[in-house]
Amino acid sequence: MKKDEPPLDFPDTLEGFEYAFNEKGQLRHIKTGEPFVFNYREDLHRWNQKRYEALGEIITKYVYELLEKDCNLKKISIPEGYGVIVLNPNENYIEVEKPKIHVQSSSDSSDEPAEKRERKDKVSKETKKRRDFYEKYRNPQREKEMMQLYIRENGSPEEHAIYVWDHFIAQAAAENVFFVAHSYGGLAFVELMIQREADVKNKVTAVALTDSVHNVWHQEAGKTIREWMRENCCNWVSSSEPLDTSVESMLPDCPRVSAGTDRHELTSWKSFASIFKFFTEASEAKTSSLKPAVTRRSHRIKHEEL
Repeated sequence: MKKDEPPLDFPDTLEGFEYAFNEKGQLRHIKTGEPFVFNYREDLHRWNQKRYEALGEIITKYVYELLEKDCNLKKISIPEGYGVIVLNPNENYIEVEKPKIHVQSSSDSSDEPAEKRERKDKVSKETKKRRDFYEKYRNPQREKEMMQLYIRENGSPEEHAIYVWDHFIAQAAAENVFFVAHSYGGLAFVELMIQREADVKNKVTAVALTDSVHNVWHQEAGKTIREWMRENCCNWVSSSEPLDTSVESMLPDCPRVSAGTDRHELTSWKSFASIFKFFTEASEAKTSSLKPAVTRRSHRIKHEEL
């Protein structure tokens, strides 16, 4: 901490930060009406980052409430019985305070050997920690030494994607499943295809990637996967070109089109309407046994490249 850095004592409500969402769902400052500003204090990047994270935790809870209330979605804890809700699959761990080293009291009159007492004490602590730590989420306001405890079967985005597929999507009654995968999510989806190729092909109707960082060569995706992606996927990438303009690709997988923005974090939002049009076309094509428009576009791209 810098000598002149303010304490990390942040509010626990949006109003406390003097922010609110307007009628368009945009986060705006209550007094100035300005969008969120990261550099709230100049030359205090660490403090600004902690403030950003604290506000992010509040917004995350707010969004989950909207998903449950307005979209009628159900929030499920994973893995089963562990009581963990994965808020961000790119951070599949919980940070908890490191346990303090226990010093055996000299007044302990137990007849048990010291080694046995120490082993029992360790087991007891581990049991309590396993029971309690899942309720403790990252709190950037606390300046305590933390440790990362990875969530069982969900220790990485790739593991998380496979876990969700096996435990939820594969068992769902839905016949038409659609994926929207942003950034690293695209890499996780390709890994899911590698591990569950036949199941994914059977259940997934279309996949929309937004500025995906996947690489079919590095991930060693087979020919049949690459062919399926060419026919059923589209990647809306950051580009200064108008929305849906074809963008050249060096990889032999899905077509790439402009998301209508050169900002990575806005690609999903900017391509929102195009993605749902793509899904509608794919669903109709599946019903009528015709190929969706994006597939015809993929053949056009191949022809132009040749």
